[in-house]
Amino acid sequence: MDHTRKHVSSLSCTTHVPQDQELIIVKFDEGDPRDPNNFSYARKWAITLTCCVFSGIVSSPQSSYPISYESMMQDLHCTEFQATLGLGLYAMGFGIFPLISSSFSEEFGRRPVYIFSSVLFLLAEVMNALAPNIQTVVVSRALQGAFGATGVCMIAGSAADIWQPHERGVPISLLAFTSIFSTGLGSVFGGLIASNPHLGWRWVQWVHVMFAGAFVLCTILVLCETRPDVILARIAKNVRKTTGDTRYRSSSEIDKPSMLSLIKTTCKRPLYLLLTEPILQSFGLWGSLTWGVMFCLLESVSREFQSVYNFSVSGTGFVFVTQSIGAIIGLMGIMYQETLYQKYFKAKGQEARLYIACVASIVLPVSMFIYAWTASPNIPWIIPLIGLTAFMSAVLVIYQVTNVYLADCYGTYASSALAGQALSRSVMALTFPLVTPHMFASMTYQWALTLWALLAVVLAPIPWVLFFFGSKIRSRSKVSRKILQNELQQLDADKTVVSSPTEEQNTKV
Repeated sequence: MDHTRKHVSSLSCTTHVPQDQELIIVKFDEGDPRDPNNFSYARKWAITLTCCVFSGIVSSPQSSYPISYESMMQDLHCTEFQATLGLGLYAMGFGIFPLISSSFSEEFGRRPVYIFSSVLFLLAEVMNALAPNIQTVVVSRALQGAFGATGVCMIAGSAADIWQPHERGVPISLLAFTSIFSTGLGSVFGGLIASNPHLGWRWVQWVHVMFAGAFVLCTILVLCETRPDVILARIAKNVRKTTGDTRYRSSSEIDKPSMLSLIKTTCKRPLYLLLTEPILQSFGLWGSLTWGVMFCLLESVSREFQSVYNFSVSGTGFVFVTQSIGAIIGLMGIMYQETLYQKYFKAKGQEARLYIACVASIVLPVSMFIYAWTASPNIPWIIPLIGLTAFMSAVLVIYQVTNVYLADCYGTYASSALAGQALSRSVMALTFPLVTPHMFASMTYQWALTLWALLAVVLAPIPWVLFFFGSKIRSRSKVSRKILQNELQQLDADKTVVSSPTEEQNTKV
């Protein structure tokens, strides 16, 4: 019987094995309990809910920070522009640092990176709470965004590790929902704390420290390794150590690139896709505008309701409950979208993800117009809150649908596509809060928000165009054709025998 021989390159960036030595590929047995896909449902949901908590802990400081500006400026004697830098740089950390840190999970596994990022996020929170000046606050906020993003960028990957494709809709929707829902809760509790003269902005940060510290313990106790190739590499290493046979390898150890090579790839590929792929460019532009306006509202809602309706700081905190309510409505829409996807996938393919996105493209500008032109002393405050609620429901839908649709379209390059989209989104989240105060001062709230709403109208056709012509656009994409070719090669590889019957038996370790 002919044996299929695997040879490993002798380049310095690869795993070394003696030339002409036949490898024994280590794989999971069917039903192997060490395979993350075979974890019990209780364990899968424990991991998923822990990831949801991490998403919430990292998202809530985005909204609790701007609501405590007044207390911070009095304590640190800083300007509002300096304080706003802390808001924008927090979001910027989400866009830039994952380009570098996303490679770490391939080398070390997901669990160590979760622990590492949660501990450093906690320390950055402590740094913020103890900051003696605004410069330290700005630096700590940038670090919080970077370390928080390091863990959060793996959440979707963790869900993909443990859930089958047809099971991922609900878990991934919950992860997106938690992020938006927690943003609203952060403002509520931040407003209550910051308005207390005996507490102030520092205690807003100390409360975050308490939750972050509890999560570190939760991470250590609940999360386990879920990345299959890392688990198999550890199994193969243990077998080599036990048997002394160096032929045992996991597939990820063959022609394995160096860490430096991985980092270069993860930095360059998202930018390449963002600059060359029409689908990613269009969704990146649409999602970036949505995200930028959301951060603009986080920074402006407090001042507008205080000046127009004479709300107190704690009262404006409760205004942000609309974000949480909008997240609940958006989640219901996403769940219905999942039903539509299952029903129409065979007919529409990936574009079956876009039904609810087409609705959100209309709701988004309409809600912005409502908020812009109803915030007036002559109009009850509940009316602009309805606009804010509708806006946040559209934001959640766009955020979730964009991520899932891009993941479906770009397959093996999904992480790079999502990293490119996150980068463009974070640039807007940094820019908008810095620019909009000047716009509000010169154009008034109504006309500044109307300008953003008009841009939302211009971009509204994006999901509609992709819904009807997305498959044709992908057929002209070099990257999409390469992804299809890789998938066909993978199917052929799965049919290839990699060892003799004797060796195949030895791989069951």
